[in-house]
Amino acid sequence: MNGWFFLLGKRVLWGLVWLVLLPLTGQADAVAPGGGTLPSLLPTALQAGSLRAQILPKEYTTLANELPARVDRIHVPEGGCFKAGDPLVSLDCAIQKAQLAKARATLIAAEKVASVNAKLAEMQSMGGLEVVTSAAEATKARAEVVLMEVTVSKCTLLAPFAGRVAEQKVREHQYLQPGQPMLDILDDSHLEIELIAPSRWLAWLKPKMPFTLHVDETGQSYPAQVIRIGARVDAVSQSIKVTGQLAKTFPELLAGMSGHVEFAPPSSPP
Repeated sequence: MNGWFFLLGKRVLWGLVWLVLLPLTGQADAVAPGGGTLPSLLPTALQAGSLRAQILPKEYTTLANELPARVDRIHVPEGGCFKAGDPLVSLDCAIQKAQLAKARATLIAAEKVASVNAKLAEMQSMGGLEVVTSAAEATKARAEVVLMEVTVSKCTLLAPFAGRVAEQKVREHQYLQPGQPMLDILDDSHLEIELIAPSRWLAWLKPKMPFTLHVDETGQSYPAQVIRIGARVDAVSQSIKVTGQLAKTFPELLAGMSGHVEFAPPSSPP
């Protein structure tokens, strides 16, 4: 009698588990005890028919201010294009330039004193301490000039790579604090596709595998291929990050567009 109640309770328990898991997905790929199937535990976003993907630029960054200064001019407007090394923002650095001129004048005087003291020391008319001290003062003045030259070089923000201005965060004549973001820039000439795939696909998903990207904004499909697979599997969602690239350049595609991807896995995956 106890055994019969045990078997009955076991079947009721599995029935409840099945009812709880059923709304999670419509795909059944797990085998239940005693026959039958249980639905897959994969979230809807990780099922083969609904894998979402986003188009991202290969290079993008936020450029920040390094000096407390006023914005004098913004050379490239929002959405504008630029080349590597082009000026993007110029700051009003009149104070820093004046400090540089002062440092250069101080250096000239220190070098003259050090030179005269060295000649006097050769004629034994100057003590060794004065010679060493004047040489150290000249070195100190030279370092001050270098420091101010580096500071003044920060007055013009140069583009680290070719691309476009995605967002302009400041305006001309605005006073900035050190570390304040100024521009979001990106390189839209090299776009990548980022998606999250089920980790079980690692049995057949490899670099250079082709797939199709269906972009929502354009309503078109684009050929692409896998270029990188993430180095770590997320144990909670059983997923992994996959990066792909388009087969060629499509001018209508922009960073931030999204859609879904379609893979053609082997007919008999391992």
